Amino acid sequence: MEVIHFPRDPRPSWLLHPVLGLGNFDGVHRGHLKILERVRRGAAERGGVPMAMTFDPHPPRVLRPDKAPPLLMTTAQRLDALRQAGMQAVAVVEFTRELSQWEPEMFVRTVLVDWLRVSEVWVGANFLFGRNRGGNFSVLRSMGQRHNFRADKIDPVRYKEFIVSSTRIRRLVSEGRVDEAGALLGHPYCLDGLVVEGKGRGRAIGFPTANLQTDNELIPPHGVYATVLAVDGVEHPAVTNVGVRPTFGDSTEITVESHVLNFQESLYGRRVRLAFVQRLRDERQFADVDALREQIEADRRRAERLFNRLSI
Repeated sequence: MEVIHFPRDPRPSWLLHPVLGLGNFDGVHRGHLKILERVRRGAAERGGVPMAMTFDPHPPRVLRPDKAPPLLMTTAQRLDALRQAGMQAVAVVEFTRELSQWEPEMFVRTVLVDWLRVSEVWVGANFLFGRNRGGNFSVLRSMGQRHNFRADKIDPVRYKEFIVSSTRIRRLVSEGRVDEAGALLGHPYCLDGLVVEGKGRGRAIGFPTANLQTDNELIPPHGVYATVLAVDGVEHPAVTNVGVRPTFGDSTEITVESHVLNFQESLYGRRVRLAFVQRLRDERQFADVDALREQIEADRRRAERLFNRLSI
């Protein structure tokens, strides 16, 4: 997948009849995937390039940084998810305060028409753009007619009784409802990062852990979770504690520690992906290490039953 940046990159010569999905795509959830599915279909019909456009930084970081939400994905995760969704190219627009003051017409003419020469543009029904968010789908469609590209929208996607949105998914993750978040995403909520050395306490009590150092902004709340740790693309069931290890009582630093089931290799220094499947319990303080060890064993058995049911 090719990645191009506005405004620094010229239009590439290979970009023919681009069909564009336009949005922030944080989480690349079921609603986003519906847009990207339509982009792929349109590109196939036109013999063009299926591509997505996203913004970096996330616009609220520039417009209202004190209220900007934590993101569901890092930029690298988002690009990888867009690639997996079948995009052959992604255009990343550098979002600045100056850009935020552009009228909708200027954004369309400068970025979509002059730079990309789009054939089609697909958005979610609630997509807004331009100065003071003055551009909506009706404005985009009207400009498409003027500039000779098709503009269309995907209505909100529902999963069961819920409308799928990044805002709802963020709330579910922040409440520890990771299984519900995964249902709306269409994939588990994941943290990417590097395994670093910890204090070795897990190994000392018979449950060695991989300590994850991550760039992800949204960490599920303190608790114990059934998770899947992917190492070099191979998935391993795990039990993960997020919190401050209150039984030891010597730290206020939040750690993400995963005990990988039936796994003996050293993971130090390796990059991994940790997928959250289900919350098992709250993090709590135990009377002594023996009581903690018994609870971890119970957590392990519970996670194994869950993974057997899910065929992980």
